[in-house]
Amino acid sequence: MRIILLGAPGTGKGTQGKFISEEYNIPKISTGDMLRESITLETKMSQFIQSQIKKGKLVSDKIVCDLIKNRIKKKDCSNGFLLDGFPRSIEQAYYLSESKITVDYVLNFVMSHEKILDRISGRRIHPQSGRIYHIKFNPPKINNIDDITGDSLVLREDDKTETIKNRLKEYEKITYPLKKYYLNQALKEKLQFLEIDAADSLINIKNKIKSILKNNR
Repeated sequence: MRIILLGAPGTGKGTQGKFISEEYNIPKISTGDMLRESITLETKMSQFIQSQIKKGKLVSDKIVCDLIKNRIKKKDCSNGFLLDGFPRSIEQAYYLSESKITVDYVLNFVMSHEKILDRISGRRIHPQSGRIYHIKFNPPKINNIDDITGDSLVLREDDKTETIKNRLKEYEKITYPLKKYYLNQALKEKLQFLEIDAADSLINIKNKIKSILKNNR
């Protein structure tokens, strides 16, 4: 079972990806996690990746694609994998195809920009532990204070309204065209492209995913 998750920031891909990985025992491959892991290695490539990230530049398609290709070759991917955050562009999708890496499902998580802004801008983080709160959906007992340590909570730069708007514009420009690409691929190949209402409840989304994947367990 080989799955790609598409969707703008804040649509819950990470949460549902974790669920799919655990439910169907396939590795969740996140480009973000792979890049963070790669910069901990003492290699020239890791130093280059780290310098690009520090400068706020995107890591090149070739580097990301090579990381993905090498990861998929590992034994734990023999029964399938889930790609979260890849491909992000048509060029990366072409790379998958040219590398003979086939996909069974593309799940596209859809949500209005207004709801995405509401969801992301309300996040508050406890940096030391990684605990995540939300001022509306999962508030701390005391405003802006971590429940366990009493430390102050933080609004990350990535979660500020202007940053989110810029990320959404970038998504529409670069990543959104992937929808058309995979819709077209679904007409040619044994690939299913399905849209999921990311504004629905977590349990409803999980049940829909189970229904989609039930014949491939």
